[in-house]
Amino acid sequence: MRIPAHAVCTAIRDDIVSGFFGPGGRLTEEVLARRYGVSRVPVREALRTLESEGFVTTRRHAGACVAEPGEQEAADLLELRTLLEPLAAARAARRRTEAHLKVLRGLVRLGQERARRGQGEDLRALGSWFHETLAQASGSPGLITLLTQTRHKIAWLYEVRAPARPADSWADHGAVVDAVARGDAERARALTALHAERTVGAFRLRVRGLQPAVNTGGGRN
Repeated sequence: MRIPAHAVCTAIRDDIVSGFFGPGGRLTEEVLARRYGVSRVPVREALRTLESEGFVTTRRHAGACVAEPGEQEAADLLELRTLLEPLAAARAARRRTEAHLKVLRGLVRLGQERARRGQGEDLRALGSWFHETLAQASGSPGLITLLTQTRHKIAWLYEVRAPARPADSWADHGAVVDAVARGDAERARALTALHAERTVGAFRLRVRGLQPAVNTGGGRN
């Protein structure tokens, strides 16, 4: 059975984000095809997609390599996040379904419960699920794609510190959901923007010797 290129793309991206393939490392079709048990055709397609996303670059005489983003590009990703997430929340207030609200409210309840119990290991996954659902509720395929790519690249370039006060973070999430449920787009946008700004200080670049060109004050996550 032929494995689709998008599955190979996901596998390569995951290996880049996890650090298995380091920045600047060569990505040869033969080696990748062998690693994932596929032919070179889906690998070639996957590399083209990853190049368009900024994870891969093509070098003369070297072929495909893992990209090496600079400090400014990394900082730009966090700024892009602070712009896109509020937009998604505002659109979600206008376009969300009852199914979206049910999931969002359930995630807030779980997050608040885990925060009270000090179960921090679950909170990061719940937070990611929350933001993914909020993006889906925007009903905008292009925006969803941009947010997904941005989250992948942030996970690649940054480590995220656990919030000092996770209960406050989930209170933020709950307030956003309340605004979305009421259809208050401007309040949903403002609350999400405030939350995104508060969390900037939780991000630390993974690259040694490279410091982020962003405000590194403490904040919620």
